[in-house]
Amino acid sequence: MSADPDHALFVAILDTGSIAAAARVLAISPAMVSKRLARLENRLGTRLIERTTRRLHPTPVGARLHADLTAILSALAAAEARVTGAVAAPAGPLRVAAPASFARLHIAPLLGDFLRDHPAVELELSLSDHVVDLAADRIDCAIRITAHPPAGHVARRLAGNRRVVCASPAYLAEHGAPATPAALAGHRLLAADGQLPWMLLRPTRRALVTGTSHVRTNSSEIVRELTLAGVGIALRSLWDVGDALADGRLVRVLPDWAASHDLAIHAIHGDAPRPAVTAFVDHLAARWSPPPWEALDSHATSDQLRIN
Repeated sequence: MSADPDHALFVAILDTGSIAAAARVLAISPAMVSKRLARLENRLGTRLIERTTRRLHPTPVGARLHADLTAILSALAAAEARVTGAVAAPAGPLRVAAPASFARLHIAPLLGDFLRDHPAVELELSLSDHVVDLAADRIDCAIRITAHPPAGHVARRLAGNRRVVCASPAYLAEHGAPATPAALAGHRLLAADGQLPWMLLRPTRRALVTGTSHVRTNSSEIVRELTLAGVGIALRSLWDVGDALADGRLVRVLPDWAASHDLAIHAIHGDAPRPAVTAFVDHLAARWSPPPWEALDSHATSDQLRIN
């Protein structure tokens, strides 16, 4: 069974971002694209795309339909490929969302090899520390650091997210090193908005660290820089501070304790991902197995690894 051509046209409009671009992809006139879109909206009895002078964007129902049709069209293509024995090569638009700091440090360096291996992929990388709506923002794959992947999507775990308490040698020389989690109450804590309290664990024990950040900020990158500058003590992911721990710019505080292990790095996408999405996720998974940032923590112990 073949897909409704108007469905494919609707998907193409949102994937390409404009009626003119969709017309080029479909090799028809822009007027015909507009006519067929109007026909689809009339048939469904609802507006699917809002037209403004600057851009097109889906209505809420249009965003949901786009997500559903993308999955259906991908499944149809995969079904035909299985029948014919063909293997679809990764190609076309690939929109990826990821946290800014993590993407800069650990995704951007891997993109050159990925694009050389898959030259037909048109990559668009959107960086934000906010949780994106895959359907509304037309995101094919989101790299997300979370303990609770969203329902209704496929979540592939790519790596753990071990977090440790750390500070600069200069800070510890001036203020001393806390001997217990409770002693952190007498120190300057650093955390982005929403990142306190901390739950610290060791085998058979746990400790809740409360308080407020010495400097208020909504940026995890600022917290990292403040920690390096000797302003206070922070709880940071190894992917973020592993290099600074390795070269001595930061040192572990309370090395027998680590944060709760519930957070992990996931790739989030739809039920029937296109080959470009699968290839991208496989590319990351292969290079993060094991995660290179784990090897930078020379103080890791078997107990900490068992916790996390």
